[in-house]
Amino acid sequence: MNPIVHRTLVVQLRAHGTARCPVLAHLSYDPEDPFAVTAMFTLDGRVLARWQLDREMLNESLGGPVGVGDVRLRPVRQGRWREVRMDFLGDPLPGGERHHAVVFAWAPALASFLSDTYMAVPPGREEVRMDDVLAEILATG
Repeated sequence: MNPIVHRTLVVQLRAHGTARCPVLAHLSYDPEDPFAVTAMFTLDGRVLARWQLDREMLNESLGGPVGVGDVRLRPVRQGRWREVRMDFLGDPLPGGERHHAVVFAWAPALASFLSDTYMAVPPGREEVRMDDVLAEILATG
């Protein structure tokens, strides 16, 4: 069994109408769920948000825009500085708009984390145990 891969990054969060502020992004990859990366964003020990992201989508975001719907990722550059911009759309607001947060992660740090996940489970070698998936579906009704 391959070990779980963890990494904590300092990222920049920009919520609606605010400037960027540093928060922690705790990334984890469990080979038991080989297509997903969990990203938990915290500030001063409080969890701000937790998202399940597609590992391949994160990797593709290093080279170009990906995603539709609630999660959209794309690379951005400022001089030599390379980041991945992550747009997260949340629950609707009373006026019809939706909560919207943007996270900027340093691209080389994200690439390093992804490299470690690919060492744990190489691309194309992901396996999902269907018996476990069916058991979970049947247990939750």
